[in-house]
Amino acid sequence: MPEYEMVREIKNLCKNNQMRDVLIEEIETDDPVEYVRNLLKGEQIEIAVDRKNDGSIVVDTVCDGLMQTFSFTRI
Repeated sequence: MPEYEMVREIKNLCKNNQMRDVLIEEIETDDPVEYVRNLLKGEQIEIAVDRKNDGSIVVDTVCDGLMQTFSFTRI
């Protein structure tokens, strides 16, 4: 199973606060997009996927109004 470094950025929607939470972990998955779908628990989930030329995958999500970006780089 492929191993990835996953960077998860959780956007802060508060006015005048540009900070964001950034979490980094190593994961094993055959499908990074499905991995993200399984992480998100909510009623309204939007997912946009960008597959880069270098093989990395960026998944932008909005889950019940919370914006997150998941970046996967193969290890």
